[in-house]
Amino acid sequence: MEIYKALLEGNRKWVQKKLEEDPHFFEELSKGQNPQILWIGCSDSRVPANEITGTRPGEIFVHRNIANMVVHSDMNLLSVLDYAVNILKVKHVIVCGHYGCGGVRAAMLNEQYGLVDNWIRFIKDVYRTHQHELEAIHDEELRFNRFVELNVVEQVFDLTKTTIIQNAWRERNAPVVHGWVYSLKTGIIKDLNVSFGSSQELPTIYRINGNGVPA
Repeated sequence: MEIYKALLEGNRKWVQKKLEEDPHFFEELSKGQNPQILWIGCSDSRVPANEITGTRPGEIFVHRNIANMVVHSDMNLLSVLDYAVNILKVKHVIVCGHYGCGGVRAAMLNEQYGLVDNWIRFIKDVYRTHQHELEAIHDEELRFNRFVELNVVEQVFDLTKTTIIQNAWRERNAPVVHGWVYSLKTGIIKDLNVSFGSSQELPTIYRINGNGVPA
């Protein structure tokens, strides 16, 4: 129970600190949110979106899951994406992975972990897609790091395939989708320079027109 009580005490101290900095902080925060960014990150407790980007509550809309995956059958992810893009009108969607990701590491192995194996299978598909590149890297740690990066790249690409993103591009030329990787060892975010802002940047097979059929 000690950690449980510590959380409540930590909350009280945080509230006190915020009110000392700005007596109207919570009053203003309660009026609504207007984030410009949707963050799709890993559930890892060491990668809190607001803290590592130096942003305040209300500035980033966040979705997290194991290994920052974009799975087209995941109604949780799709609901968050739809709300962020079509209601909040975010200008950027960022997929942020991190080096040392346990989900990505597990996908490199042939071990059994339980129910999560069904989720990890999607990450294994990324490995299969890039198997030649990855297995040409003989250093295991470097291969692991590259796998993390390639996983982010594939999730960015999967976002662009959704009708949610493509309809928004057609209607308002936004949002731009980006891929980042965070380093636990340095605290620095690496921009993978994989960004999409138009369906014209995609292979033709993935382009969707306004009638819901390939463009």
